Amino acid sequence: MSQSKKSFSRREFIAGTSLFALGTSLKLNAFNGISSIKKEPIIDIHQHTHYVQRTDEQLLAHQRTMGITTTILLPSGRPVNSPSTHQGVANGLQAEAGGNAECYLFASQHKKEFRFGACAVPDMKDGLYEIEKYLKLGAVVIGELKFGVNCDSTEMQKIYQLAENYNVPVLMHWQHEMYNYGFERFYKMLEKYPKVNFIGHAQTWWANIDKNHMDQSVLYPKNPVTPGGITDRYLSDYPNMYGDLSAGSGLNALTRDEGHAIAFLERHQDKLLYGSDCADPTGSDIESCSGTLDIAEIRKLVSKQTERKILYENAKKLFRL
Repeated sequence: MSQSKKSFSRREFIAGTSLFALGTSLKLNAFNGISSIKKEPIIDIHQHTHYVQRTDEQLLAHQRTMGITTTILLPSGRPVNSPSTHQGVANGLQAEAGGNAECYLFASQHKKEFRFGACAVPDMKDGLYEIEKYLKLGAVVIGELKFGVNCDSTEMQKIYQLAENYNVPVLMHWQHEMYNYGFERFYKMLEKYPKVNFIGHAQTWWANIDKNHMDQSVLYPKNPVTPGGITDRYLSDYPNMYGDLSAGSGLNALTRDEGHAIAFLERHQDKLLYGSDCADPTGSDIESCSGTLDIAEIRKLVSKQTERKILYENAKKLFRL
């Protein structure tokens, strides 16, 4: 190898490592920013027990590291092999998440920091009974409903009616051809159950902030956003529709087009809710903790007043905490 080639390789190496350091620095700054204002209350509306084998001790530490003051634990339904669970694929919310009993027990042991939801496979024979059992014990939400069913099926509508009876919201995971079919016609349910507050979550929900999102098989689009997508309209047109900013899908919606995200967050500042839905064990992994990165992105993009609504006030009001 010639001397000139050696010099080029050295410069290339230095440039590459500098770019890596810059990217890492940006993420570290985000984490440091969160650490500096942890005393402000944050409600995390979307977490799970046993998430990808995370221990209870790790979950507790994870939430405290992120500065979360109140966490809502969303249970999975009872494991069954049926079409609605894709023959078991959706058991444990496809993430080994704990069920109703696990969430209730953990929340009962940490009453100052945790609340719990109620969930069941919609077409399971005793599904409604299972959900109502935990609503009577104090569940603050029905969900996460993540099953291969039509959003307007008879079974799902029975759940919506139960939510109305107990005055709790319903949190739904929207994923094209996998979970909760019929996103484009869900407005009919919003109109039929105006007293039920629905919370949209996951890939199809967040991909459809874009008016030009035509290929529904694309779950994490990266192109610039044109306002007026189905999700944007649901949030604008229906008082009972809310958005859960959790997971990689929520983070992607904020980072793919920050110019749009600023306007979107301000426009729907009373309808958006912070959630983490991340499975890393520490709450400080700069590559995998979408929950912490989500907090940093929200704080980066919006006014202090809007930030407080999204991170705390909206959830406090909606879940009556």
